[in-house]
Order: sequence, then C-alpha cells, then structure tokens
Amino acid sequence: MAASLYDIVQPPKDTRNTLVIALSARALFDLETEDRVFQEHGLEAYIQYMVEREDVILPKGPAFQFVRSALAVNDHIRELDPKDIELFDIVIVSRNHTQAAVRLINSINHYGLCLERLSLTEGTDPTTYLEAWKVDLFLSPEEGDVRRAIQAGYPAAVVYQSETADLPHDELRIVFDGDAVLFSDEAERVYQEGGFPLFFQNETVKVSTPLDEGPMTKFALRISAMQQKFHKKRVPCPIRTYLLTARSGASTGKRAILTLRHWCLQIDECNFNAGAGKGAMLRAIRPHLYLDDSQRNIDAALQENICAARVLYGVQDKGTEREPIQKALRKKERSESNGEK
Repeated sequence: MAASLYDIVQPPKDTRNTLVIALSARALFDLETEDRVFQEHGLEAYIQYMVEREDVILPKGPAFQFVRSALAVNDHIRELDPKDIELFDIVIVSRNHTQAAVRLINSINHYGLCLERLSLTEGTDPTTYLEAWKVDLFLSPEEGDVRRAIQAGYPAAVVYQSETADLPHDELRIVFDGDAVLFSDEAERVYQEGGFPLFFQNETVKVSTPLDEGPMTKFALRISAMQQKFHKKRVPCPIRTYLLTARSGASTGKRAILTLRHWCLQIDECNFNAGAGKGAMLRAIRPHLYLDDSQRNIDAALQENICAARVLYGVQDKGTEREPIQKALRKKERSESNGEK
C-alpha cells in the first residue's frame, strides 16, 4: 500500500556515515518481461510498453526482501536515536530511460518503500555513479556491470531472478561464504592446485596468519558496526549475520575464526560444512541475502527460493583480473583514509 505524506521519512542529507546499497531496477523488481520487450523490439517499444502500463504494479524482484528488511532496520535505529544518520541508504542505479521510470516510482510508492535516490542513465554504464554515491554494496543482474564495479574496488554481486518467498522483515539476515567472498581466494587457489592435502597443509602452517580481505570484507565490517548500536544498548539487534563455508571445522576452521578476530569482525553464527551442500543450511536460515562465489552454491540457493548473489571474484571466476582488483581496493582504501567515505 502506498505511503501517505505523513509516513514518508526522507533519507539523511548528510551521507558521510550512511551504508549505501546501490541496486538496479531489475534487482528490486521483476522486469524480465519488460527486458525481453527491450531486447526484441528496441528502446521506443520498451518506453511505450512501460508508459502504457504505468499503473500496473511491478512484481517483487530478487533483492526486494533484502531492501524492505534493510529499511526496517532504519526504523529500529531511529527508535534508538532519532538523530542517528548511520542508516541504510538505498539507491536505484538503473539503465532505465526517464520516461519509463514513472512505473518504477509508482511501484516503489505502492509497496511503501522509502527510496528517494535514483540515477537513471538511459542505457549508459550505471557503475560510473558508484563513486558519487559512495556505494558500500552494488547488486545487479547485469554481469558486466557487477564485474566493472568489483574491478573498481566496490563490493558487488550478481542477483538472479527467482521465486523468492516473502520473509519477515523484523530481522535482516545476511549469509556470507568464506573464501573468495569474506576472505581472499588464497586458500581456494591452494585447494584448486593441490586438493585437500595441500589445502590442509597450507592452513596448518599459516593458522596464525590472517587471511587477506575478500571483496565483501568492508561491507561485512559496516554491517557489524551497525549491529554494535544495538549491542551497546543491550537491546535485540534486528540484523543477524552468518558465515556458511565449505571449510571443515576442526582441521581448517581455526584460521577463519582467528582472521575474524584479527579484523574485530563479529559474525553471529559460523557454519563449517566440511564440503557438504549448503542448500539445507540455507533453508534453515532463510536469509534475505546470500553471497557466494560458486555458481553451484548459487544454484542450490535458488532452488530454495533464496535471494542468492554471486560474487564474481577469485579462482572460480574466469573473468577475474586479480591485480586490477587489488590495486582498486588499495586506491579506495587510501581515499577513505584521507577523509572521504
């Protein structure tokens, strides 16, 4: 139901401390039919199709439940401190044409979502705006856009259309894979080269050496900092995080745990699957967002109707350009240390 004027809460004008989630319109809404119209008949036919259906509300897309729950967390933060501006800031960064956007806006208002920041690029590369928005996470079904975002040093993942079930939004649940997602792909590369024996040897020798950061480390740290608001006041936290890794617990789990400790990164629950499939665990957790680098694990999650997002990084992604990504991450860290968000 559309929000009334009295219900609208504007996002903070001071965005230096906000946690910015940028996503494409196709991540928020199911626009698969509309995309086929564009692909098969061109831009003018697409615009006409959207204009003629401006009052037809778009179905929910793969990241809809994640966005709705993130906005609900903002309500909890405001209850703790109405002046707190460290909130989720959701930005739509879309290739859509402006004339097609009325249907997007009508759908946003229909669902009562507080989404006021939009970039409509009319087909040009939307990732050029990630720096301007100071993005902490970018979600899109467009693999090329996600790859460019990651290579520029921004946490990003490909979301896939699925029959995502409605989830309660009183708690935001985020699941991270370990190697090549939360951690670097160092251990994954060793495993690919020498199997479990070499992987076990590497993890035993380096057990006290923290793993390097992965593409989602910074995002996880921002989430953890947001959780601390609730922990410090000893009130229930509306965010819960999970590590779901193929690592074994007793033999190779220690280095992962010590790495989290080194980063001062608190993950609420850690699940070491020892190579078993992740579908059953995901079914038990019912996350609003699941981040993994393995297409096999993504497919298993989609079968459970879970919002799964693939991180295009590491040895399992043939398109990864490792050195440019590492250089971009270092450049971004330097700009942040100089006072820029």
